[in-house]
Amino acid sequence: MSTQVILPRILEVGAGASQKLPAILSALDCRKPLIVTDKMMVKLGYAGRLQDALASADIASDLFDDTVPEPTAASIQAGVDKVRGGDYDAIVALGGGSPIDSAKAIAILGKHGGKVRDYKFPRVVNEAGLPIVAIPTTAGTGSEVTRFTIITDETSDEKMLCVGIGFMPVAALVDYELTLSVPQRTTADTGIDSLTHAIEAYVSRKANPYSDSQAIAAMHLLGPNLQRAYHNGDDRQAREAMMLGATLAGVAFSNASVALVHGMSRPIGAFFHVPHGLSNAMLLPTVTAYSIPAAPERYATCARAIGAAGHDDDTDTANGKLLEALEALNRDLKVPTLAEFGADKARFDQLLPTMAEQALASGSPGNNPRVPSAEEIIELYRKIWP
Repeated sequence: MSTQVILPRILEVGAGASQKLPAILSALDCRKPLIVTDKMMVKLGYAGRLQDALASADIASDLFDDTVPEPTAASIQAGVDKVRGGDYDAIVALGGGSPIDSAKAIAILGKHGGKVRDYKFPRVVNEAGLPIVAIPTTAGTGSEVTRFTIITDETSDEKMLCVGIGFMPVAALVDYELTLSVPQRTTADTGIDSLTHAIEAYVSRKANPYSDSQAIAAMHLLGPNLQRAYHNGDDRQAREAMMLGATLAGVAFSNASVALVHGMSRPIGAFFHVPHGLSNAMLLPTVTAYSIPAAPERYATCARAIGAAGHDDDTDTANGKLLEALEALNRDLKVPTLAEFGADKARFDQLLPTMAEQALASGSPGNNPRVPSAEEIIELYRKIWP
């Protein structure tokens, strides 16, 4: 059986890759891009440097910098209106996963109209929006190389998963130098997010030889370097490995899909405003322990790939070391429990059935090696509270 692999048309990877933006846009015959970013990228000067570089190449650009963490339908609307009222021929997405996810939705809605809910899964969005050039500034979501975007419906607190070739950037400029200023907490959360992508892609029921190769390569990069980058943000070697690992993990899950951790993570983020990578981190050890019996060899390979187990360790030993390593990673990176994060216990208990229902509706739990019922998801949620 063949596997369809979907990637950006252009991947520019390495130090200084972001400086290639004018040449990339010219190659795509785009002369009027809208840069979609956030206030921090403006404050750090990243957006201004891009605009200056574009101006030097006689490419006029405008800026939309009102994206927010965990984007909502309301937060992107001004960007959609800006596109529909302008004559832009490309979108440049600059920032972490939230600006890139925002840019993907803006590119589709700005061209085709409608509301985000019209494009949510199970609809598959294959129609092209405005071409997107993605420039990630965190080593985390892999959104620069995926055919997914996630936008929250603030009226129902539902994180809507949108899927399809239409959301795949045409080009991705993966420049690890942009991550050198990323704070420690964000380094931890985005790093565990990318590690979760790689592990879930490898154990997914939709895994294939191509996604396996990318997931394993990602784990080899992420496992030894996440704590290094966390403890020393100036470690360029670790930052470079994390950036490439995050991109490869994005390629892996975009072509295999994520699983139960992500399915359960989205409702936590929507209802309790926990950053996406952090909610993944809260769930990863518990969900891995639940899932190992259905795919022990696969998880043992993950343990070896991240450096938690040796090649001489048998399957059970490797999996025991994997769980120990994930727990130790959370301790070292100071990942809080939901209680420590400040979530309200009464509201958490009340929302458990709704969160389980939303998790299942996302489709991601169905890719897990061990597919849970709603009742099992509720029990897993309860385990991560303390």
